[in-house]
Amino acid sequence: MLHLREPDPTPAYRVPWRVERPNETHPLIVNDGDAPVDFVRVFRSDGTTEQWGRLHPGETIDLCLCDTDLDAVVVTVCWFRSGTGVEYAWRFVM
Repeated sequence: MLHLREPDPTPAYRVPWRVERPNETHPLIVNDGDAPVDFVRVFRSDGTTEQWGRLHPGETIDLCLCDTDLDAVVVTVCWFRSGTGVEYAWRFVM
């Protein structure tokens, strides 16, 4: 038997990232959200890891993919939402 559930009153959390691609090997990752994000790390599928720390709204990081096969790389951005202690992850491909 199906049971109706009350809707979750918590609004969805929008991923705060935007990727700009001014050139092929250097995507810019922008905190496009309205709050800082903490302990930001980037993992690439080639085994490379970068730690960026805290990024405030509007801050941009240049991710160098010069020595990477762009057809095969997957980039995972991990961060903690400020003040919640909850970790998030978001992936993109070039």
